[in-house]
Amino acid sequence: MSSQDPRPHFDAPQSGPEQFQTQQPRAQQWQGPMTGPPPSNPYAQNRPNTHYGPPQVFAPRPAKARAGMASIVAVALLSAGVGGGAALSADYFLGNEDTTSPVATTQVVQADPSNPDWAEVADSVSEAVVAIQVASNAGAGQGSGVILDTDGTIVTNNHVIDGGASDAQIRVVVANQAYEATVVGTDPSTDLAVIRLVDPPSNLKTVTFANSSKLVVGEPVMAIGNPLGLSDTATTGIVSALNRPVTTPAVSPTVGDQGNGVVVTAAVQTSAAINPGNSGGALLNTSGELIGITSSIASLSSGASSPSGSIGLGFAIGSDQVRYITDQLIETGTAKHAQLGVSASDNARSLLLGAQVAEVVPGSGAAVAGIEVGDIITAVEGVNVTSSESLVALIRNAEVGQELTLSVVRGGNEQGVNVTLGSAEG
Repeated sequence: MSSQDPRPHFDAPQSGPEQFQTQQPRAQQWQGPMTGPPPSNPYAQNRPNTHYGPPQVFAPRPAKARAGMASIVAVALLSAGVGGGAALSADYFLGNEDTTSPVATTQVVQADPSNPDWAEVADSVSEAVVAIQVASNAGAGQGSGVILDTDGTIVTNNHVIDGGASDAQIRVVVANQAYEATVVGTDPSTDLAVIRLVDPPSNLKTVTFANSSKLVVGEPVMAIGNPLGLSDTATTGIVSALNRPVTTPAVSPTVGDQGNGVVVTAAVQTSAAINPGNSGGALLNTSGELIGITSSIASLSSGASSPSGSIGLGFAIGSDQVRYITDQLIETGTAKHAQLGVSASDNARSLLLGAQVAEVVPGSGAAVAGIEVGDIITAVEGVNVTSSESLVALIRNAEVGQELTLSVVRGGNEQGVNVTLGSAEG
């Protein structure tokens, strides 16, 4: 959304056990050359110049209340990529489906979907999961990825591979064999990145992607990743919420959504245990299909020295958004994002939840559709908008050129407005 700064504005810190903040579980860190395995405790050393904080015990930031945004949960987002292992990172490949190998794709057919065989699901995707190790003069880190095609194209979180150093080397471990990889494209605004093996083996396997728009709350899921360096860890749970507006720090204060240093996501929330080290990991349905990339977790804020771990609130980037961004990264190395063309704030003047339009950009999709200053946007395609941040997340989750129906309240009357989204770079 153009002209809107979705970055939360903080004031007084919160306190009490009921308060928690969302942080991103960073990628684990290790120091050492690219040749040879990392030390036995790969997350014991800090990665210099990173925006993700200490990798071993992630002290949650002081929980803070967002001024004027009572509907946003104050969570401390841990970047789910505490490095060190094969935390599954999954994505959709470019729109050219012919470049993926249907023979190598993994998928499970459950005899009884109500009682899934999770052992079969875990086994079916294991060979498509890779460990990513990044090293440079500035430090080192680890994360995970998922193989998208037989050419060795892999998706991971941007914060896993972004070391801020031009001399960074990336190696990927596939079935206990290391390979060099190079960056294909990155998108700080969605925390997604694509890399590719320089000399891939001939027997690579890939993961099948599901349509995340078909998810329902209560659906059983499995998360696979490498929490705290414990490779190929699988946990199960359910989809506990959909389109949860989640804001996490970008790899730099000058990048991210609208270049303001934050990433805003309409996330898939899950109760499956997600811990530091799961960054770029896979969230799978009972068929072993990817429904999201685990990227952040919520952690109780009980002091700067307390460790951050799973409290049953994990967040993933939905597979539909992942595919849309990944297609662009593979094709051009960069990504464009949908833009509504308004600046909005929370509606604090009444009990009506929504995002109140403060400015409409001339010539934008919103302007063409007749959106006016003072309008309160309460839903996007039937999904409730509870705040301005919620609106940002839902628009960012859409595609350039897509037509959406917004529920708009003007003068006490609600109406449907059809808007064609524009394009925003970065």
